Amino acid sequence: MIQYEGILYRPPSEAYSLIIQATVGCSNNTCTFCSMYKAKRFRIRALEDVLHDLQIGREMYGFVKRIFLADGDALIMPMNHWVAILERIKELFPECERVTSYATPKSILLKSEDELQQLKKMGLEMVYIGLESGSDKILEQIRKGTTSQQIITASKKLHEANIDISVTAINGLGGRVLLDEHAIETGRVLSEMKPAYIGLLTLMLEPGTPLYEEHKKGEFQLLNAEEMLKEIRLILENCDCPGSVFRANHASNYLPLKGTLNQDKDYLIRQIDKALSGEKSLKPDWLRGL
Repeated sequence: MIQYEGILYRPPSEAYSLIIQATVGCSNNTCTFCSMYKAKRFRIRALEDVLHDLQIGREMYGFVKRIFLADGDALIMPMNHWVAILERIKELFPECERVTSYATPKSILLKSEDELQQLKKMGLEMVYIGLESGSDKILEQIRKGTTSQQIITASKKLHEANIDISVTAINGLGGRVLLDEHAIETGRVLSEMKPAYIGLLTLMLEPGTPLYEEHKKGEFQLLNAEEMLKEIRLILENCDCPGSVFRANHASNYLPLKGTLNQDKDYLIRQIDKALSGEKSLKPDWLRGL
């Protein structure tokens, strides 16, 4: 059997991918809203173990179109690991159409342009980046460990290597106090990043996280459904991302939204306005999830 350690997390679009755990945990693992990798200490798995899991995957599955390399920041692996893994994937899975992984701005910036181009040529088609917010004030508050400019610079390096970007931001992450700043700055940074895909999740506080404790103490005010929608509207108004596929249809979202920017921006805003006026119903809280 393929060896997995702890709970695995993957992007929704990787639901049918073969998941191989190349790293364990998240290289940052300090975000105040996140509980995903708190039970794991980050490490890069032994290369021979990863290659062995790929061999087991070949024996278990007859046809593999996509492979996702977990956990929270597989891009941080050294190049000799990446080269060996991608070579083995080509050897074992000639039918594989794309390889993807999570990445942090730090791991992207640590790779040279030549290294990123090499990864692209060998099969790394896309990486997933958690922007969370474009506001530097919020990024500092949530202990993201990066700045908006570092995220933008990392994105430009990926564009130079023709590696696609799928980015997530979190609706409501600035609370009531920083609603406008969160929305405007997130729209600005997304416009600079020009990702292929934008996924907008809605903040749901998880017990045990620092942000949950801040909320309990009254230090963080969670947005209500109406405020969440107004914030999404403001993000869209400030977002200039021609060709970016936009999705806000995660289980956490109050109002499912999907379209392609910028062509569907007005349509998406109209859907929000209908929901705000009561013409469209919202998902009740008991149906929302992470």
